Formats: sequence, C-alpha cells, structure tokens
Amino acid sequence: MSDAPILLEIDHDGIAILTFNRPQARNALNLAAMRAFSEAVETLQHSEDQICAVILTGAGTDSFCAGGDLVELAGKPTEKDARNFITLMGGALRQLESLPVPVIAAINGYALGGGSEIAIACDVRIVDESAQMGFVQMKLALTPGWGAGQRLLRTVGYARALDILLQARPMSPPELLALGLASQIAPSGKAFTAAMAYARQIATYSPEVVRAAKQLLWAGLTQPYDAALKLERDVFPALWAAEPHLNAVAKFLRRKTQP
Repeated sequence: MSDAPILLEIDHDGIAILTFNRPQARNALNLAAMRAFSEAVETLQHSEDQICAVILTGAGTDSFCAGGDLVELAGKPTEKDARNFITLMGGALRQLESLPVPVIAAINGYALGGGSEIAIACDVRIVDESAQMGFVQMKLALTPGWGAGQRLLRTVGYARALDILLQARPMSPPELLALGLASQIAPSGKAFTAAMAYARQIATYSPEVVRAAKQLLWAGLTQPYDAALKLERDVFPALWAAEPHLNAVAKFLRRKTQP
C-alpha cells in the first residue's frame, strides 16, 4: 500500500474509496494529511459525473480516523494556526457533504474528535460492532471546529447534541444507532464490506434518481419549507418521463400479465 496519507481510488462501478492511511497514528490527520484530504475531496468534486457513491474508511483494523494529530498540531498553538487548519478541514467537509452522490462512512474503529466530525459530514454511517465514535473535544478544552456542532444539531436535535458535547465520551454502536448517528452495525471487521455492499446497491439504481433523492432532502435541510416542497415537485416530472422509469414500469406490467 502507498505511504501517502490519503488514498483515493474509483472502481469500475464508479464507487470512490477514500482511505485515511496513517495507521501508525490511528489515522490521525497532520497538516499534510489534511491538505491531501482536501485535495482528494476536490478531485471527487471534479469527478462527480463519473461516480455513483463515495466510501470513507481507515487503513488498518482499529481506527477510522482519530482526529487531528496532536503530536504535530501541538506545535501550532496560535489562533492563526487554528484558523488555518479549521478553515482547511471545514471547507473540505463542506465540499464532501455537497457532493451530489451518497457519501458513506465505513467506521472500522475509533472515530474520535475530528474523526467524528468527518463521520457526521457523511450521509450514511456504517459502524463496526467494536468501533466507537465520540465528540470528545471538551476533554481537550475545545469545541468542534470543522462543522460537527451544526451537523450534530441537525441530526439529533439541540438537547441531545449539547448533551453529547458535554459528556465528551466515546459512544458504542448501539448508542449511535439509537441516536440516528449510525445507519447500521456491521459484524466485527466487516464495516467496509457492508459499506461496499450498500454502494453496490446504489450503483444498480438510475444515477439521476439517486442524485435527485439526495438533492430534495438537502433542500429540506437548507431551504425554507415551501421552497423545498417546490423543488421536490420540480424534480419528479422529469424522472417520471425518463427512460429508467418507463423501462421499470414496462417490466412491472410484463410481470403482471404473465400467467
């Protein structure tokens, strides 16, 4: 495997796989890894017409991403230093969540601090049964800085979001599932396998329909209610008249007429 801190590949089905590749540091991100992550997300943005889904995962078996690499970042103690790297990562995660295709986190181990910020910027989180995810920034006298506060609020609501930040502890997969922070729990060592199966299912659908589904839900998060309703109504007619829907209806009718 390459020693690059971030690996990116796109397979024959158009599934992009982004891997945090610093297993010796629990896949924590130093500045070089942050820049590489930002560049990888920019590559995905430029390749969005060729991809149907994105999977994020961590190299090795015990970590998705342990957040920022404090060994290096401790040498960046000023407000200007902090502004630089939170702007870099905050911008990259905003680009990631804005991709028109589903983004899946295969959480194969620890996703703590900044790792949890990355995970919650994904659309779907599949968690290994032995993994942990935690917004533990408070223990370092910090708050989230890459956008996770706002994403957590929108995912679990104000009271639960504040409680999660104040408790600042790792959460188990059953807790994550109950809170809506995980979509499914995978058997030990199988988070990536489950994420790939999920992405392969997405690849069987019409790309226009998959993108439309994400678009209309994003509208509900980011636009006034009436505007989001209008967008949903505007999306539907073109899909109704498109070839994938017409073919699906024809197939359904053939089955209905068969003895």
